[in-house]
Amino acid sequence: MPELPEVEVVRRGLERWVAHRTVADAEVLHPRAVRRHLSGADDFAHRLEGHRVGVPSRRGKYLWLPLEDTDQSVLAHLGMSGQLLVQPHTAPDEKHLRVRVRFTDTLDTELRFVDQRTFGGLSLHDNTPDGLPDVIAHIARDPLDPLFDEEAFHQALRRKRTTIKRALLDQSLISGVGNIYADEALWRARIHYERPTAGFTRPRTLLLLGHVRDVMNAALAVGGTSFDSLYVNVNGESGYFDRSLDAYGREGLPCRRCGTPVRRRAWMNRSSYFCPRCQRAPRVSS
Repeated sequence: MPELPEVEVVRRGLERWVAHRTVADAEVLHPRAVRRHLSGADDFAHRLEGHRVGVPSRRGKYLWLPLEDTDQSVLAHLGMSGQLLVQPHTAPDEKHLRVRVRFTDTLDTELRFVDQRTFGGLSLHDNTPDGLPDVIAHIARDPLDPLFDEEAFHQALRRKRTTIKRALLDQSLISGVGNIYADEALWRARIHYERPTAGFTRPRTLLLLGHVRDVMNAALAVGGTSFDSLYVNVNGESGYFDRSLDAYGREGLPCRRCGTPVRRRAWMNRSSYFCPRCQRAPRVSS
């Protein structure tokens, strides 16, 4: 699944190429792509026509296009393989093109939603007073948000009585962090993924948040992490942060810090990668 850096790369591209353009018409080529819009494909397409797209916004892994003259937004759920591409009108249709949005101007480009596995989709929702689509109002702010409350996050960790990687992936505590960047930040902070959150001191919480931000900003600088051709920006280009990963996907390779082979453990239907020397497992109380 794309995480915050990958979604932010797409958001920035949409801000450059789609913001402040007026929709001429929308075409839904596969109804599953708008299945979360409960009124159906025709209603979704009709409700976009004639409206001006505002500045694309993001919270955590969630991306939306506000419609400037309404109190609604188009929420984009990228799922496993969703792509929002800006393409010339004359470009051949992608094999898995699901939705096409044309604009009234003469820029000769259109917005396309392409989704090979059809797990993602687009849907129209009412906005909250804060400008979020109402269905994601419960999502916490992400660590790159200027209004992210570090103290509130620390106190929530202490109360949660869970382990640190579970907490990092809990979108009600902190949004945008997924499996890859959790492993990377924990490696940088020398913290084992099963360390209980109840024992976190404020300095340790702030240290970890700093590494979360650092790893996300480093990924943003190179376009995110792309393990295959499915994670791309609006121009169809892949990011290459996967070349800089220190923990994730490096099972058996030497830790870049101490040389100990990186280990992988099954974890919540995923994998956790860590250095057994740099990231000591917590002691089990008897």
